[in-house]
Amino acid sequence: MTEFIRKENVKIIPAVISFILLLVFIAPLFKRIVNIGNLFGMAVAGTMTLVFVFYGRTAGKLKALCESTAGKAFVCICCGLAAAFVVYALTVSVFMASSAVARPDNSDTTLVVLGCRAKNGYPSKMLRYRLDAACEFLDENDSVKVVVSGGKGKDEATTEAWAMKQYLVAKGVAPERIFMEDKSVNTEQNLKYSMDIIRQAGLSQNITIVTDGYHQLRAKMIAKKIGIDDTCAISADTSKILLPTYWVREWFAIPYYLIRGKA
Repeated sequence: MTEFIRKENVKIIPAVISFILLLVFIAPLFKRIVNIGNLFGMAVAGTMTLVFVFYGRTAGKLKALCESTAGKAFVCICCGLAAAFVVYALTVSVFMASSAVARPDNSDTTLVVLGCRAKNGYPSKMLRYRLDAACEFLDENDSVKVVVSGGKGKDEATTEAWAMKQYLVAKGVAPERIFMEDKSVNTEQNLKYSMDIIRQAGLSQNITIVTDGYHQLRAKMIAKKIGIDDTCAISADTSKILLPTYWVREWFAIPYYLIRGKA
């Protein structure tokens, strides 16, 4: 009986873990969030769930496939690609995590809050998290100025920058400390246009990017592309149920940016 339980655990435990992961990647669909992150996550978690639920059949078909030279080669190639992707994902994740915690060590900096959707002139939940993170640092460092960056989307009543400024003022940040960049439509423009404002206003050119932690590495790469060689980071909280989807999305967004040069 003990041996039987051990054998069943080999299948049941991974199957349950895979199914839980599947639910985690499905959850963003209820918020109408669909991207390569949750699509890839659902595909992998769903496949692994089926593999472990039907472990006996899967093992049998795999064994039969390996009986031919071509089949064995196919299996080896698939395993090699999977292993390479795991190594890549882990490596990128280390750099993402490192970039997310590179906070400024003094007040000689200017914050640049990257925009996100504003609903009816009010920051979305994700954008509020970014603004709250910026507000905490601004409260602790009275001399620091902030650029709120974001234009007006087709489905937005106001510019993101305007909504962001109103939110910070309501939180007690003096209006004269806030500079608005309200023309940008992507991260590269966020940083480029904000830098123009920073130079024109004579603000500190030591830039601290305020965005979600998963986004900090790509934001840093984009900053370097436009000539901002060194940046710090203040990372906002991300909804725990959405974090896996957005984190996995970055695994694909980063190489896409490196190849295509598009944010």
